[in-house]
Amino acid sequence: MSRPGFVLEVDERTPPILFHYGEGFRLEKLPLGSRVVYPPDPLPSLGDVDSAIEHALDHPLDSEPLDHLLRAGMKLTIAFDDISLPLPPMQAPDVRGRVLEHVIERAARAGVDDVEIIAANSLHRPMTGAEIKHIVGERVFGSFWPDRLRNFDAEDPDDLTLVGTTDQGEHVEVSSRALTSDLVVYVNINLVPMDGGHKSVPVGLGSYRSLKHHHNVHTMMHSRSYMDPPSSAMHASCDRMGRLLEKSLKVFKIETTLDNRSFGAPFDFLQKREWEWSARDQATYLTTARVTNRISAKVKREIFSRIRAPYGVTGVTAGETEAVHERTLAAVYSQQAVEVDGESDILLAGLPYVGPYNVNSIMNPILVVCQGLGYFFNMYRGRPLVRRGGVMICFHPVPREFHQVHHPSYVDFFEEVLPETTNPQLIEEKFEERFATDPWYVHLYRTSHAYHGVHPLYMWYWAAHAMDYLGDVIFVGGDRSAVSRLGFRSAGTLDDALEMASHTVGSSPRITAIRCPPLMIADVK
Repeated sequence: MSRPGFVLEVDERTPPILFHYGEGFRLEKLPLGSRVVYPPDPLPSLGDVDSAIEHALDHPLDSEPLDHLLRAGMKLTIAFDDISLPLPPMQAPDVRGRVLEHVIERAARAGVDDVEIIAANSLHRPMTGAEIKHIVGERVFGSFWPDRLRNFDAEDPDDLTLVGTTDQGEHVEVSSRALTSDLVVYVNINLVPMDGGHKSVPVGLGSYRSLKHHHNVHTMMHSRSYMDPPSSAMHASCDRMGRLLEKSLKVFKIETTLDNRSFGAPFDFLQKREWEWSARDQATYLTTARVTNRISAKVKREIFSRIRAPYGVTGVTAGETEAVHERTLAAVYSQQAVEVDGESDILLAGLPYVGPYNVNSIMNPILVVCQGLGYFFNMYRGRPLVRRGGVMICFHPVPREFHQVHHPSYVDFFEEVLPETTNPQLIEEKFEERFATDPWYVHLYRTSHAYHGVHPLYMWYWAAHAMDYLGDVIFVGGDRSAVSRLGFRSAGTLDDALEMASHTVGSSPRITAIRCPPLMIADVK
């Protein structure tokens, strides 16, 4: 049995607490009485993953077995989640590649010749061949790339079809290849509860015309918790789209769940609670801290980008979308949920080097905001870990750096939009259409490895709920000019940040820190 999540109350014996700090770390002595929320230990993983995949395909939920859905002469499309998850990327073999091999073998036995495999990257950047190969494995890559294995192109007029509109007037426009297939098999990893379900096909294989209905400020502001899909306005929109879509195509969903073994040796000390560090763990931390403090950002980035997580697979479920996702959510909450008693005045979070949109790339200032306020703030069910009007303090250097190939529209958003306004609603009203339709951004998205032009605006919208909810946001160690441009404040030390926060929450605040990653979801009672 793995240990459940744990809430520590800091006392005189508590050692300094580890916080991620971009491509580095900080040890911070927290005030007495502060709380630290630790994620559960990794759950037991499946002993035989291939047997589990076979069983899921033969015994799906609310669906015929996969073999019964395959026949000679049919048109089969297989879609899979892109590089944005899991985080860090999974050690080879990636479970998606293992699932793909089983599906493809069964299709071949059934005489299915028309097979196409699509990375469901939506408005994310198209992956490189090497990135796709890591996910799908050498056998699938060698057999299908590049003619029958490709990135989805959300701007290809020849591969987009408007299916219709929901009862809420939402346009559903998806891949024509998928829509004209006899069967769509979607293979995903559920890293957090907001992944998967009906969100997979209409988002992963959808166009801007569809995504704008739920990737908008209103939807983000009216989602009580992204990590609790029944309360999420975004998921409600995706559910409506998914149900409409599945009237036109047959979807066989395969969802997988992982444990939270995010780091292996030599970084496995990051998985442990500080008072349980061995002498080797302490030495590894000190060495890592010294090295990351001395070397350049480029070298640090190269080192951290090579980290592959030794995840274990905890579940494989196949069948009808809603039935599959219900079981998947239960598995995710079982691994990540931690019960926490009440809200705090201040929430502390160390932001790591990697997020969904800077894999093999750079965590630019917009993505730092999305990670801190869009994701870490929202890692809760029920209500946030910090009270309305409270303060969030994040640890991150917030370097004023951008990947010129991956994030061209981010540069313009930072340099042109944010000096004018940081208000999400005004940004949406004045700038979204321009960024979404700019011919140069569209060209870079389609022909290079750039995120769609509208992507930085969507990342800003993810933070809209936290911006409205919090009284102050402070970045410890953040570049002052970059943080100021974002509309927040920076502090040199945690003590400085707490002094600054006292003007908002008083001199005796209740403080909660989250020890993340590994990922956790706070059940705030």
